[in-house]
Amino acid sequence: MKKIYGNQYLLGTLNNMRESGRSAQSVIFYGEKGSGKKLMADYYTSQLLCEAPVHGAPCGKCAACRNVAAGFHPDVTYVPTEGKLEGYSVRIARAVNSDASIKPNNNTARKVYIFRDCRNMNTQAQNALLKLIEEPPSYAYFIFTAESKTEFLPTIISRCVCFGVSVCTEEEAETSLLENGFSQEEVAGAVSCFHGNIGRCTDYIVNEKLRGQVDLTKRIANSIIRKDEYGLNAAFFAVGSGRGDIREVLTMIDKLMRDAAVLGRDRKAKTIGCFRDAAEQLSGMITVYQAMNIHDVIERAWRAVEANVSAPLVMAGICAEIMEIIG
Repeated sequence: MKKIYGNQYLLGTLNNMRESGRSAQSVIFYGEKGSGKKLMADYYTSQLLCEAPVHGAPCGKCAACRNVAAGFHPDVTYVPTEGKLEGYSVRIARAVNSDASIKPNNNTARKVYIFRDCRNMNTQAQNALLKLIEEPPSYAYFIFTAESKTEFLPTIISRCVCFGVSVCTEEEAETSLLENGFSQEEVAGAVSCFHGNIGRCTDYIVNEKLRGQVDLTKRIANSIIRKDEYGLNAAFFAVGSGRGDIREVLTMIDKLMRDAAVLGRDRKAKTIGCFRDAAEQLSGMITVYQAMNIHDVIERAWRAVEANVSAPLVMAGICAEIMEIIG
């Protein structure tokens, strides 16, 4: 079982629930990408199925714990997604409803269904699951992960126990990355971009594409600082038309604007974006109001992309609106 850094209060809460025999049957773990939601879901699954928990925590040694860690426990279902958006459909929800009627075959008499990355779980699919979550069989447990609780209908949220998963401190992230065999130089570069987010730091080190997206975000930031409309247009065009790529870069730009707004009020404030130097420069040239307006532009742009508006058209629109805001 992977070691979990940070979130000690959450771990303690889950352990107390298990030890007291009050483990929730439906749980939502939410938090930013890379914060450890899936790791926490696996921990909770191990906890539910462990044959010899220690003060509520999974032992990590029994057959159930080993099988969960290896990803092939017979009574753990990682519910599949489908379609271009890799979402959870009504068909998938109905399949889970049907499967949940079959009793488990393990020592703890439990089975677990894990829905990961519920960003694209549509309303119909959630409604199809509602009755099952509201009145589940005594042996069935449901775990959902998402970046925000707002991905779910209020009726789903009201029937789940919701836990926020936080990123770690930068010191904890450094310790984790070094223990995983990365060099001091790699770790320093990753933490400077993604701070205490261990998942994102790891991706930055091993994923050349993400490093390219960080560099592209820096190009966009520098073009805004220079008020270089041509350079800004070229940088946005280079993002491409993939929804995942657009979401990645827009999220990083949005964090940059948040940092600029915060640093405009407090030069010593901690930042969450990947380019503090640019945020500091921006804080001296744009107001908080302008930063908020750029945030609104980014939000509208992402909604347009989700609505299948042409990506190049959306990127050109962002560029024009940002240039108008910064004057």
